Amino acid sequence: MEWAERHVEIAGGKLFVARAGSGRPVLVLHHDIGSPERLDFYDALAARFDVIVPHHPGYGKSERPQWLRSVRDVAVIYQWLLSDLGIERASLVGLGFGGWIAAEMATMAPDRLHRLALVGAMGVKPPEGDILDQAILSYIDYARDGFHDQAAFARVFGDVTTDQLVEWDICREMCFRIAWKPYMYSQTLPHLLGGVKVPALVAWGDDDKIVPRSAGELYAAALPNARFEVVRACGHFAEMEQPETLARLIGNFIAEN
Repeated sequence: MEWAERHVEIAGGKLFVARAGSGRPVLVLHHDIGSPERLDFYDALAARFDVIVPHHPGYGKSERPQWLRSVRDVAVIYQWLLSDLGIERASLVGLGFGGWIAAEMATMAPDRLHRLALVGAMGVKPPEGDILDQAILSYIDYARDGFHDQAAFARVFGDVTTDQLVEWDICREMCFRIAWKPYMYSQTLPHLLGGVKVPALVAWGDDDKIVPRSAGELYAAALPNARFEVVRACGHFAEMEQPETLARLIGNFIAEN
């Protein structure tokens, strides 16, 4: 799959955007640890849809806006991006931390999306258990905890390089800047999800050690038109560990009329 890459000027900063495929537009929002440049999951979706994968402001190849202080700010930036790209009725695929951003976006435009897919989404306080605090773990251990099978971690990240450690460090600092108190959830988002009218899919790895399943069940209950699916033999980073299964699940959901 050939991906076109460019930077888009948004809110006074340069946002990195990769894009491939054709068909219905799908905005994919990555995890709090950033995103590898290429993933089989992205390619599988791009084989069916017009897929846009930005790097969050302050993460990866995107510039860091010094003024940015909340996840909802990031959601506004992505609404701006869709507007500048001339995209209407996009489907959102939010992965972990990106799921929080996608949920915030959905509350801003309750009936203007096509589909909303949340995978291991942060953003709400789990009724049972806690979101794993990355501040108490090393960068590698936090990333490893996102996988059910450590062979999958090795397949994606291999021998972790110094450059990868630096990237994880930058991502972590940005998370603390915009999502620290309270840690990785919004006190207001649960009250706003009831206005989201579009069909939603909430998917969860059956061995997610980072975000408890109870958070997914809360999302599925709060969104009026949602269903809950479990991805077997899978941790938090489902798109890396079970790319074919997740791409098929989400792809079929987005393809529904």
